[in-house]
Amino acid sequence: MSVGLVLIGRNEGDRLKRALDAATGQADRIVYVDSGSTDDSVAAARAAGAKVVELDMSVAFSAARARNAGFARLEQDGAPEFVQFIDGDCALVPGWVEAAVAHIKTDPKLAVITGWRSEIHRNASVYNQMCDHEWHRPAGPITACGGDMLVRADAFRQVGGFSPQVIAAEDDEFCLRLGAAGWRLERLPLEMTRHDAAITRFSQWWRRAVRAGHGFAQVSDLHDGYFRTEKRRVLLFGLILPLVAVLGAAWSIWLPILVLGLYAVSYARTIKGLLAEGLPRDEARKHALFLTLSKFPNLLGMAKYHLNRVRDRTPEIIEYQ
Repeated sequence: MSVGLVLIGRNEGDRLKRALDAATGQADRIVYVDSGSTDDSVAAARAAGAKVVELDMSVAFSAARARNAGFARLEQDGAPEFVQFIDGDCALVPGWVEAAVAHIKTDPKLAVITGWRSEIHRNASVYNQMCDHEWHRPAGPITACGGDMLVRADAFRQVGGFSPQVIAAEDDEFCLRLGAAGWRLERLPLEMTRHDAAITRFSQWWRRAVRAGHGFAQVSDLHDGYFRTEKRRVLLFGLILPLVAVLGAAWSIWLPILVLGLYAVSYARTIKGLLAEGLPRDEARKHALFLTLSKFPNLLGMAKYHLNRVRDRTPEIIEYQ
């Protein structure tokens, strides 16, 4: 059964070379899709024997657009039965594709198989630690997953691939359409990819959180009810409570104190949840702090989406590396 691999990237440097090395031998064909790199990414991909697609720079870039272009290039040489999608900052774990294909063959209604992603340099920063924890979700049937996934090509074609206009959480949006079309998705309890987030600065983390907020707003507009909980938390802790604190201070000093107390309760509850998920206490405290703070950049991302929508502007990718 033929397996194609689509690898997307932009100025990934050595991470792309590592991804290409890890992909060799795990798929019948490899396509690399480049989104305007200024480094040697294109040359490195060609040297590794991958087919290369260089996206037209006059059209807005997005991960969704790049994945669709890679799938289309694979089909030029004969449609594969399955396609493994990965990002340029990831490296496939040996044996993953073989295991994923073996499992997807057991059920003709399985459209997506994913696994566990982990950080190569987990302890280089608290931000990398947070990414590593974020990637490890429970195995079994799922509603959505990240961009590293093995996809049944027939299912991809049926739903029209990824939506190029969705610039964040495009993988969630794609998965939701698959589920609505009657397909099943599953996460295996296996290591799938090794990821290099390379987030070492607060400013990078902040932009990533802005990007997440944009995804909350855009995908929830397309799929009513999805990200509802995330949006409510952002509005409460990123907008409503700060307004209550600022405006309420004119009437009573107790209102700002009450608001601070609500943040403290939320922080404590977040620590408790992270501890229950297996994080060490020191890490749980740090992660909880950033998760509490993340509501502010999330709010900016949501506002950015709605502002672009009102102005009828095409959203542009939000890069954090």
